[in-house]
Amino acid sequence: MKSMEVVKVKGDDKAALIEVREETFTLTSAIEEELWECKGVVEAASFREHPYLSEPKIWVKVEKGSVKEALENSVDSLIEITKEFRDKFKKAL
Repeated sequence: MKSMEVVKVKGDDKAALIEVREETFTLTSAIEEELWECKGVVEAASFREHPYLSEPKIWVKVEKGSVKEALENSVDSLIEITKEFRDKFKKAL
């Protein structure tokens, strides 16, 4: 199994382009959705320049707080959503 790598391609505390290596667009898309729920986020996008030849990327820009805080909050939210899904899935079976 390959190991995921997260790289800041460019940016600063208020705006950044993040590349997520060895991961699918599904993950970056979910993170983007959660970024839009964070207060202070004014821009969020996930994309891939080429479906087979490039890694997925996330663009995020914040008005308040920092890019790091917004990404951490988004990932924490996804973890909670996943835990809730797992619990409900187990009960359904």
